[in-house]
Amino acid sequence: MGSVAKVKDVAETVGPRIGARLKAARQSKRLTLDDLAESCGVTKGYLSKLERDHVNASVATLIKVCAVLEIPVGSLFENASAGEVVRADSKPQISFGGEKMTEFLLTPSNERRIQVLLGEIEPGGGSGQEPYSLPVDVNFVHVIEGGLRVSFEGGRTDPDGESVDAEDVVLGAGDSFTFTPRHNHSFQAEGASSARVLWVLNPALPEGPRVSVS
Repeated sequence: MGSVAKVKDVAETVGPRIGARLKAARQSKRLTLDDLAESCGVTKGYLSKLERDHVNASVATLIKVCAVLEIPVGSLFENASAGEVVRADSKPQISFGGEKMTEFLLTPSNERRIQVLLGEIEPGGGSGQEPYSLPVDVNFVHVIEGGLRVSFEGGRTDPDGESVDAEDVVLGAGDSFTFTPRHNHSFQAEGASSARVLWVLNPALPEGPRVSVS
């Protein structure tokens, strides 16, 4: 995936219904919406919508709410729907920038724990000449077809204070590569054929991709 663009939501999706359980936990602690809002640093109106399943909470907000209510986050999803499906014929096309490539989002747009993208890169295409970094912990790439070159910029110190040497990692069909995307890097299709690659980010980018309207 290429450099980060400004966000537009891929699609409005409804997450698991957790509002009733949050409300029951709040009432069992004898907390008002005002009490909970003040403790969590959010508004009363936001919490009211959350308890009515009218908004999907961010991971950070949900953790704060559950900490105040003294309940495990996982308890909200017990006996809930098994998950959300993104159908093969309706996966949204997205744009993170780059050249001569098309990308699709395979995970739900509101999924923050992980983000999976399918990239189709034409010969000579990729992220572009300028190296970039991403504010996530782990990037995993699997080459389905063709080849991919991932290039790391050297002679600089990354945000974690580590010195990074220049390096090129060349991958062929069936190869996988796991790396820290906080290092400045770029990528390009390798060889004369198009590349088809699967990208997995953990956690998801704090700002999502831009939808392509073409």
